Amino acid sequence: MRISRRARAVAPFYAMEFAKQAASLAAQGHDVVKLSLGEPDFGAPPAVLDAVRQVMDGRPMTYTEALGLPALRQAIARFYGEQHGVDVDPGRIVVTAGASAALVLATAALVDPGDEVLIGDPSYPCNRQIVESFGAEVTLVPTTSASRFQLDAASVRSHWTDRTRGVMIATPSNPTGTSVPADELAAICDLARERGAWRLVDEIYLDLGDHDERGRPPRSALSLDPDAVVINSFSKYFGMTGWRLGWCVVPETLVPALERLAQNYFLCASAPAQHAALACFTPESLAVCEARRVEFGERRALVLDGLARIGLPVPVPPDGAFYVYFDVGGTGLTSWQFCERALREAHVALTPGKDFGTHTADTHVRLSYAASADELREGITRLGKFMATLR
Repeated sequence: MRISRRARAVAPFYAMEFAKQAASLAAQGHDVVKLSLGEPDFGAPPAVLDAVRQVMDGRPMTYTEALGLPALRQAIARFYGEQHGVDVDPGRIVVTAGASAALVLATAALVDPGDEVLIGDPSYPCNRQIVESFGAEVTLVPTTSASRFQLDAASVRSHWTDRTRGVMIATPSNPTGTSVPADELAAICDLARERGAWRLVDEIYLDLGDHDERGRPPRSALSLDPDAVVINSFSKYFGMTGWRLGWCVVPETLVPALERLAQNYFLCASAPAQHAALACFTPESLAVCEARRVEFGERRALVLDGLARIGLPVPVPPDGAFYVYFDVGGTGLTSWQFCERALREAHVALTPGKDFGTHTADTHVRLSYAASADELREGITRLGKFMATLR
């Protein structure tokens, strides 16, 4: 059987590869601290769990509309208004089978073979894999700690070519947990819009971002660029990773194209998950999620203090998501060697920078603090002992 060039060209997602190795060690009886995957340990809010039990009472679970349950699209629109002060027409919201499906649909609607798309390096690997699957060429734009490992208007301008058709940004970012400052994000969007290019902003970690001194949450890109394509998910803020439910907000003119694509690619997102997700937007559930966001901040402080204590520097402290991107350049090991040995010798699962691009691939490692505080303390203790063996 001949495998397609597309499938042969797709690189592994190394976070999942290390997770498989960690699972294998655990199956052998080893106690492994798993800090490699961005999977909140909380799970869905209690009201959502109650809602799915009620929905699964034997009633028929038929397909929903390809764009999603109207009630859920309306609830998401209200959330933008109440949480971010942005007026979004529910008709512009497309409910999808996770943020990954939203990225597939948006890319399919926006990308033609031969197009160039600018993405920061480091960045979430699946974004570029999806873009390249539709025949576009990804230009990974190197970033540094000076730009918070994020694209800025200057780097976008300097890498722009006649073939550039779009820019993909994640804020806060996976793997760094850092955000693009609002004025810089606006400048990038303005630059791309003036050149007739689309802007896709991945905001799946937005609601886990730090609030400002007045207690206000981070701004959505929609408040800066109403015509940007914005991706979000129930996986991170609402803790529903395995439910595979997300959404995107798109310009009105793009909705019919996404509806046709969704009908053909997925039919619709999971009906039980959609019905249950309505309970995400109750005051009770939102209070639970906010308390968890605060706890993630406490876990972040624990990890940053611990890494500093054992000699693993973090060039840019994160302000959102639940990741720390630390520098292993001083250990004498590449990031891959560091992660392999940390797993094998200390039984701590991490993710090497190789997953996220080329610029910091050998020097940086991602740690996810989505695990419990006890697991994080144990992981830091084990890494400290491992670091001592390197000295």
